[in-house]
Amino acid sequence: MKVIILAGGFGTRLSEYTEKIPKPMVKIGNKPILWHIMNSYSKYGYKEFFVALGYKSEIIKEYFLNYKTLNSDFTVDLKSGDLTIHNNENNDWKVTLLNTGLNSMTGGRIKRFEKYIGNETFMVTYGDGVCDVDISKLSEFHKEQKKLITVTAVRPSARFGELDIKNNLVENFQEKPQTSDGWINGGYFVCEPEVFDYIDGDSTIFEKDPLEKLAASKELSAYKHYGFWQCMDTKRDRDSLNEMLENNNAPWTKL
Repeated sequence: MKVIILAGGFGTRLSEYTEKIPKPMVKIGNKPILWHIMNSYSKYGYKEFFVALGYKSEIIKEYFLNYKTLNSDFTVDLKSGDLTIHNNENNDWKVTLLNTGLNSMTGGRIKRFEKYIGNETFMVTYGDGVCDVDISKLSEFHKEQKKLITVTAVRPSARFGELDIKNNLVENFQEKPQTSDGWINGGYFVCEPEVFDYIDGDSTIFEKDPLEKLAASKELSAYKHYGFWQCMDTKRDRDSLNEMLENNNAPWTKL
């Protein structure tokens, strides 16, 4: 199954990094978050990626063009130009990079891949969030529901600690608990090709008219993910994800 990754936004809330590089290229450890997302899919056998580019697209293109040398040691013979790669990662991913327009909305970016996807079920996610969702179970759930699209619903951690107060005493203190309700769109969509028919063009915001219409026609199912999920919207998010990785406590790497 083919995977579309939306990687063309401006990432303005992470401007500390995105003035120079696109948000999906901001690193967690020594790898861009885009790589972490792709690696999560590949662990479940999904290795054909279609990356929707926009803002600073050339940086993502250069990364994949030079992927082997950037991620390996190598010897270069300056006389002949011959290159010998050492300790190659040997990823068997196939990556299609498509410039989907600087100002295109999420729906417009997805629509650009219609001719590449064909009449197949496909996946879509955002290029700025990691999670430990079981993608095989997500795919199976989608098949069972028999709907045009499935969204992975998540409950993000609260930004601040939660206090349970009675009679001016704190009876329960939870630092950054998982919210008890309030499911949100966590990305990791599974889509039937008919979903393309709900997108008009570049100006279409996928999360507006298309998903609203699909929900109204009872064609949008939700796969509830109770595990880890974290988007990288701010420097604080980026630092938190790096800390998890440094402490060997990064759930998305333990799939």
